Amino acid sequence: MMFDFLSLNPEAFGIDISDMSIKIIKLKKRRDFFNIEYFAEQKIKPGIVVDGEIKNAERLSEIIKEMVFKTGGKKIKTNYVIASLPEKKAFLQVISLPLMSRDDLKSAVVYEAENYVPLPIEEIYLDSQIIPSPEKNPVHFNVLIAAFSKKIVDPYVFCLKEAGLNVKALETESSAISRALIEKEKALYTHILIDFGLVKTNFVVFSGGSLRFSSAIPVSSSGFTKIISDNLGVNLVKAEEMKVKYGLLEGMEKRKFSSQGRNIGQGGSEKRKVFDSLVPALVDLTQQIRKHIEYYQAHFVGKEKSSGDERQLDILLSGGGANLKGLSEYLSMELNLPVGVGNPLANMVAKGKVKKIKISAEELLGYTTAIGLAMRGISEE
Repeated sequence: MMFDFLSLNPEAFGIDISDMSIKIIKLKKRRDFFNIEYFAEQKIKPGIVVDGEIKNAERLSEIIKEMVFKTGGKKIKTNYVIASLPEKKAFLQVISLPLMSRDDLKSAVVYEAENYVPLPIEEIYLDSQIIPSPEKNPVHFNVLIAAFSKKIVDPYVFCLKEAGLNVKALETESSAISRALIEKEKALYTHILIDFGLVKTNFVVFSGGSLRFSSAIPVSSSGFTKIISDNLGVNLVKAEEMKVKYGLLEGMEKRKFSSQGRNIGQGGSEKRKVFDSLVPALVDLTQQIRKHIEYYQAHFVGKEKSSGDERQLDILLSGGGANLKGLSEYLSMELNLPVGVGNPLANMVAKGKVKKIKISAEELLGYTTAIGLAMRGISEE
């Protein structure tokens, strides 16, 4: 969902702002391949952004300005930007409306939004898009509406403008994630996108060529690190090293040997301690995902005709936390669903070609939202 601020179509870059970091990506399309012209990440101190709300606008705008205009190396050649808004602050809802003209539809969306958004209409920014129908002659519109409180959005616009940027558009993280990960030829089927981030996890359902449902799950990569630190009595730096090194390998090995009727013994290795310390959090993550899938299936599946099999689900992981060794295998076993690691470049490769970039596949996962934002700002050369 997009909140447009400009009628022009200038080249723009993407900026993903979260509680603990800012990520920037600038793309350029060159004939049959895409080029990541510029990428950068800057950690930010706690308290500047809290739970998606900007608390220190002046400092945040200073950091953004330094990233865009004062860093060394190649500079961004545009000051137009498309930025993300925090998913957990969004009000998303699919509504059904009778067929009508586009002008009447705009008025109807505003009227219907009052039934779903728990804020006065004058206190929100509202956007909507018609969900493509698989029927040749549909009898109604399915419309996805998105709303944000102006108290959330206005500080983002202020910070970006104070940093010397022109805001082309703002959009939900789920829209950007979907754009980056869902291959065009597979867009009609149902995909669960789980963006496992540093401070939160975004849960997104994409089906029938459109975003259908999203939510934020209070489980995070940094939370996993803290759990290891607390349980094993090591500092956060060491805990992060252990998490990256071992991941969930011990747990996956135990399952593998157990299925073969073999015993790997008890032992006391570091990797086993890492896995054991994460078990409660993993159980919580699995339960949260299962709960959200059940909610989606109960409220959305079968409500209308679909051009794909909406009951056939798969899961794609993204975000920096998706690099946790063994995570996709663990979730696949626990949820009994196919789980894979998404490719943020899924829609950026034309004719099988992509220009060499100085960023690893593991790093790219952390830039998934920023890449999806930047894809809206691609300019053809």
